Amino acid sequence: MNQKIVLIGCGNVGMSYAYALLNQRTSVNELVLIDINQERTIGEMKDLQHGLPFAPSKINIHVGDYPDCKDARMVVIAAGANQEVGETRMDLIDKNAKIFKSIVTSVMASGFNGIFLIATNPLDVMTYLTWKYSGLPTSQVLGSGTSLDTARLRYMIADKIGVNPKNIHAYVMGEHGDSEFVPWSIARVGLESVDNYLSKEDEEKIYVDVRDAAYDIIKRKGSTCYGIGMCLVRITNAILSDENTIIAVSSYDDENDLFVGGATILGNTGVKKRIKIPLTKEEEEKMAKSITSIKDAIMSLENKDEEMI
Repeated sequence: MNQKIVLIGCGNVGMSYAYALLNQRTSVNELVLIDINQERTIGEMKDLQHGLPFAPSKINIHVGDYPDCKDARMVVIAAGANQEVGETRMDLIDKNAKIFKSIVTSVMASGFNGIFLIATNPLDVMTYLTWKYSGLPTSQVLGSGTSLDTARLRYMIADKIGVNPKNIHAYVMGEHGDSEFVPWSIARVGLESVDNYLSKEDEEKIYVDVRDAAYDIIKRKGSTCYGIGMCLVRITNAILSDENTIIAVSSYDDENDLFVGGATILGNTGVKKRIKIPLTKEEEEKMAKSITSIKDAIMSLENKDEEMI
């Protein structure tokens, strides 16, 4: 079976994804790289190819263009303007909305009917725009969402209490941005409530550190890339291997007609089901605030340019 991935955007995030993919056992057998800077992309291709003798899986890696998307199982988009020091993810919305209209239109012109995975910020808005521009079913469009935030959360809880992160069962939900939140009421260490291990002060500090992690990393090194690269590979493998795995991605919320981070079952058709998690009244209010933030961003685009959406 053809397990072809087309990666659009070969900057720090895109190449961290490609490198992580190369280092993990995967069913991907072809990786196509597309970027506006073709010379640099050829260099990236060669660099990756030279690591293939040590890779656990055989992958055909080459530079391509939009017609290559026709028979791809997935198109992963990591293209767009980067978040600079002092910028929020929402500050990127105007620049990246214009870029995405061109990209998605070009992909769909190839006859593509696979799954879009989005990594560009503002993540939830870009995922929504991809759905609108593509005309594909909502099950075939998703964003990395709060998967990275959730990974940060699990790492920080585990580091605090001395438990393997794989035994932390907790999620970050909502916008991949400043209005995201942690539903602590459902957070578990194994089968125990996280409240048995952390004080409310501990939980608040961890939440703030998770929420502001990108700002801290960008201030220190200019961008975040390794963590999101690993998350994108995890999502890719879950889909291509039909794992029916639950990951906190940005998936379609039919009640609000937008894409937002939440626990979602992923398999070979893309999004199989968005899980309805019981929240406390306070947590429901936080989710509502997050949804409003995403809606306002979409409306701001509609008000600026009726042809943008």
